[in-house]
Amino acid sequence: MTQDKDAPAISAFASRPSRPVGIASLGSYVPSRILTNHDLEKMVDTSDEWITTRTGIKERRIAGEGEYLSQFATDAARKALEMSGVPAQEIDLIICATVTPDRQIPATSCTIQENLGAKRAAAFDLAAGCSGYIYALAVADRFLVGGGYRNALVIGGEILSKYLDWTDRTTCIIFADGAGASVLSAREGTSGILATSLRTDGSMADFITLPAGGTMMPASEKTVREGMHYIKMKGNETFKIAVRSIEEVSREVITASGLAASDIDLYIPHQANRRIIEAVGTRLGLRPEQVYMNIDRVGNTSSASIPIALDEVVRSGKVHPGDTVLFAAFGAGLTWGAALLRW
Repeated sequence: MTQDKDAPAISAFASRPSRPVGIASLGSYVPSRILTNHDLEKMVDTSDEWITTRTGIKERRIAGEGEYLSQFATDAARKALEMSGVPAQEIDLIICATVTPDRQIPATSCTIQENLGAKRAAAFDLAAGCSGYIYALAVADRFLVGGGYRNALVIGGEILSKYLDWTDRTTCIIFADGAGASVLSAREGTSGILATSLRTDGSMADFITLPAGGTMMPASEKTVREGMHYIKMKGNETFKIAVRSIEEVSREVITASGLAASDIDLYIPHQANRRIIEAVGTRLGLRPEQVYMNIDRVGNTSSASIPIALDEVVRSGKVHPGDTVLFAAFGAGLTWGAALLRW
């Protein structure tokens, strides 16, 4: 995206090497219910071929009745804590990136804190759409680099299915549910977060939106009747901007780290659309085996997609100490961002 000539310059922030912050562990949770493209053929005017060609999705996980976000996030967080060996009582900060909280008040992170018994942790939610996990990662990094916090729990989680119009094939075929969590800790050495960069353009806020339910359009009989509590998306317009913007912000963090695109070992993007992922990978000069995708079986879980994918990669042994790992995402706001880590 071309930056407005009157807008302030935006640069990537590199973590100070004297106190690098790394991802110590991961955990994820996806619901058991699987909704396939063939299932959707019976629900809406679409086909397996149409969905697969345009998105790369073959199936997605959908929450059951009575399931809610804090359950998913707590389960993912417990797995991350178990992997790290860090007791919940030693977590100083919990950030839950989500646009589908349990309730408007209080923050879902407060419920997660209680569920985990993380009594000393400050907790808050962060809403940045599909870019939420990278935004939360960057915020937690700043807290830990500053020295006042030692361990942070960063969660990306969504239950988007509760906000889908199952007659709208532009949205209901894409979005899915799940949560991913990571424990961040300050550490010695040179591994950890090398750089992060966050970007926003609010002039395109209506490209991906849920119109009603806030103070601009409070819930009413009229908003419910008109379907204003469902996600609305301008897919074609968003696609055109996403590829260019993700490439630009990815190059920002690579340059800020003093590296080149050829130094990237693994690219874990937000799982929005296979065509977007492949296009960005090609522009960065990455080979297909360097780009991780699980969109075919998980769908687009918004802020949960990167931590779910990273958990899969780590637990399957596909990332190794010293590897340079790139994250990038694009979502509602419009927001986008990238992070570069040395594992």
